[in-house]
Amino acid sequence: MIYTSIYKSHIGQILIGTKDNKLVGVWIENQKYYLSDFKEKVERVDNYNNEAITKTKKWLDKYFNKEKPNVNELEIDLIGSEFRKSVWEVLKKIPYGEVITYNDIAKEIARQKGINKMSAQAVGGAVGHNPISIIIPCHRVVGANGSLTGYAGGIKNKKYLLEHEGVNMDKLFVPTK
Repeated sequence: MIYTSIYKSHIGQILIGTKDNKLVGVWIENQKYYLSDFKEKVERVDNYNNEAITKTKKWLDKYFNKEKPNVNELEIDLIGSEFRKSVWEVLKKIPYGEVITYNDIAKEIARQKGINKMSAQAVGGAVGHNPISIIIPCHRVVGANGSLTGYAGGIKNKKYLLEHEGVNMDKLFVPTK
């Protein structure tokens, strides 16, 4: 069973999902792949005392107050393939207020696997399916040319989150198509 609750944020409603008192999902309203990788029954528990939900809401409060909370403050259960999990682990290490490219992640995954090359496109697919938005900061990944591309939570929200973190936006841009 996945228990969910709504968090009202600066970018709209965010759905928090927990399972076995661990965080399994944070989805921005209308986000692509919203609950898509979960087969369990989902129950809304806004007024239920769920420690994982309470901690996640406090984490998000800190984040939106620019307190720079650490992802390791929360107990997370990543649900996905081993490849996706390896990409999400790289995402967890992107510092607050900084960005990296899909190619940077591909190089790191290739290094970890001991192979010459990894597809940045495959990495992009894994980044896009990150079930724990904001906390596992997929919004900090940009195209090699500075394009703010590929954010399942919407480009407008990606731009807001990066600006909120104080990222230098001079070389970053919203793609026209």
